Amino acid sequence: MQTRRHIQQLLASAGASPNRRLGQHFLVDLNLMRLVVDSARPGPEDVVLEVGCGTGSLTQALAECGAGVVAVEIDRTLAAVAASQVADGDRVQIINADVLSNKGTVNPVVVEAIDRARRKRRGRLLLISNLPYDVASAVMVHLVTGPMQADAMAVTVQKEVADRMAAKPGSNHYGTLSVFLQATGRVEVLRVLRPSVFWPPPKVDSALVRYVTDDEKRRRIKDMTLLGEVVGLFMQHRRKMLRACAKHVPSSLGNRSVWMRIFEQCSIDVTLRPARLSPGQYVALANACHGLLADQRADT
Repeated sequence: MQTRRHIQQLLASAGASPNRRLGQHFLVDLNLMRLVVDSARPGPEDVVLEVGCGTGSLTQALAECGAGVVAVEIDRTLAAVAASQVADGDRVQIINADVLSNKGTVNPVVVEAIDRARRKRRGRLLLISNLPYDVASAVMVHLVTGPMQADAMAVTVQKEVADRMAAKPGSNHYGTLSVFLQATGRVEVLRVLRPSVFWPPPKVDSALVRYVTDDEKRRRIKDMTLLGEVVGLFMQHRRKMLRACAKHVPSSLGNRSVWMRIFEQCSIDVTLRPARLSPGQYVALANACHGLLADQRADT
């Protein structure tokens, strides 16, 4: 792991400096870095995705645990610095790329690297990262709803994102990210982080958050893609009552009369607003929609 002075020396040697546009704030509190790693407890059979690896400080700590590490860094200079600091090239892959593709899903190059690593290990897929703000939500949503699903996450994020991850129905921070994470697992904000633990210090507080997938919750979801469509549809109109939102349902998901039956079947009050529904209620709505659509297809 690297101290602030060490990181400054590495950047100076590379003729670089922190790029605030890319959200480059390096975690320099080594005790907190150990806590990040310990929060997910990676082992030799696990594969870890690290997004925004910077100069490779956290990457080094992850490699020491014996896990396979796929570290992604969009900054070409920092990716080269990180590669120079990580001794175990067989265990660690440094990828100079944007972690997201143009469509907002995980970059196929990153997916391929993770697939290669997982063919060698039978353990968990973990996201352990000091996540850049502009990709944090999209990466986490994809890793709980997409084909490549994380078993656990230990991430540092801006406190605003942490609040959204753990938000309860009806609160100002409650939204799509809250629903997806809580519908598939358990979220725990472990510690609020002051700006001084990063260099250069950001202007806002951050937080260390842990997510652990819940197999029982996942088994309740009949169609993850459909759940995403339902959550997206209603959260898009979060200030309207559910009965008004039903007017905006696309034909692929039925129509207003179908959804009025779905609300009744799920015992959900149509005068509620989308931000008042719990993650479990969204799962119930998506499952009911799944059943009705299956019945319609069977009748045609």
